[in-house]
Amino acid sequence: MSEKFARKWEGQPDYQPLTTRIREAVRPPGPLKPRLDLAIRKIEVQIQKLDRATDKFSQRDKTLFGRIVDAYSKHDMARANILANELAEIRKMEKMIMHAKLALEQIVLRLKTVSELGDIVTTLAPAVNVLRSVKTGMAAVFPEAERELGEIGNLLSGIIFEAGQSSGLTLNFEAASEDAQKILNEAATVAEQKIKEKFPELPAEVHAMGQKTTVETP
Repeated sequence: MSEKFARKWEGQPDYQPLTTRIREAVRPPGPLKPRLDLAIRKIEVQIQKLDRATDKFSQRDKTLFGRIVDAYSKHDMARANILANELAEIRKMEKMIMHAKLALEQIVLRLKTVSELGDIVTTLAPAVNVLRSVKTGMAAVFPEAERELGEIGNLLSGIIFEAGQSSGLTLNFEAASEDAQKILNEAATVAEQKIKEKFPELPAEVHAMGQKTTVETP
């Protein structure tokens, strides 16, 4: 780590022209590491919120499943079908939330390894792309999370920009995009598996009716 970057990273004092010191006194950019730590804490808060949301959806899932089984046992297939369609929507949101949570957890793990200048460019750029993707998915379900994830993305983008200015390194956007997609794909695969393990399958007849209704609905 260069001496110049060490000062920027940890916030060590640096000898700067008077005009620069005056400008930063008015609007200090702050050292990079504390800002990165702040971003990590903010992401962890979002993960906790998604955990709580998952718990609520899980309770709703169990309640609906019980009502479906009850309707099925009474041979009320019309009601069982309506409830099955509602449950399918609930599980779709559960999977989306779990996908977002797993992706954010991967981002946190990566951000906590950042200690060198090159790490910032190679780690934060994919992280920003993942945050943008998760933010878009959260828009309809958790508008507040969408706003907060956008703020975190802006914070990380600012760190990348300053790191690039300090080092002269350029960002490989293609590689960052591929890395971000890999993170999202892995999270999606794990989320799919966890949903299958966590929740019981519907009775075959109800499941088949729900699929038929979904296809026939314009």
